[in-house]
Parts: sequence; structure tokens; C-alpha cells
Amino acid sequence: MSLRVRKNKAAIPPACPIDEGVKLLSGAWAPHVIWYLSQQPRRFSELRKDIPAISARVLSARLRELKDRGIITRTLMPTSPPSAEYALTALGRELLPALTALVGVALKFPAATTRTRPA
Repeated sequence: MSLRVRKNKAAIPPACPIDEGVKLLSGAWAPHVIWYLSQQPRRFSELRKDIPAISARVLSARLRELKDRGIITRTLMPTSPPSAEYALTALGRELLPALTALVGVALKFPAATTRTRPA
């Protein structure tokens, strides 16, 4: 005999701030893209060199998602051929202390100190 599933009578809370914050960084490579844009605006090809393991398709998707979330901006450059430059918005800059703290914690783990870090 199986137990009957009881309904939860607790009120459904509003959207959790942690969930909303994590959504800003969700997606493979999104934190990397934000990190590499932290110092200065970068073009697509420069980001590809910064993150060699990412494919062009995934980078393009991540840039589009981050732009849609309001974390980065895309500025078309008046060059021939045309190119675009990506930069962090004010919201994107607010994520940097969280990423810096995450890196600090990760470096405290013994496995993190033996790995090679990207230059």
C-alpha cells in the first residue's frame, strides 16, 4: 500500500531573489564572458581568443542571451567590414563582486590551485 501524497498548504512565496540572481549568470560560459568584459569592451573575435574552448555558436548564443538580460550592450562599429563591440552594462558591473568572490573561494580548494589558469 502506497502513501497518499499530501498537498502542501504553505503559501507560495514570491520569486526567490537567489533564483533571479543565478538566472543572470546561467548558461554555459556566461560567467566567463562577463569576466572577460570586466576590464574593457571586446569584439567577438577577441572574446573567442580570450575563451578558446568556447565555440563560435555557443559564444554567439551567450552574447545574445546576456544582451537580452540587460547584462551587456552591443554597439555596432562604423568599420568596413562592420563589427560589433560588447561591453558590460551597469547591471553587468554589479555582478563582478559576486564573480570575484566566487573565484576567491574556488582558489581556496586544493584542486583549483593545481590547475592551470587561462592567461
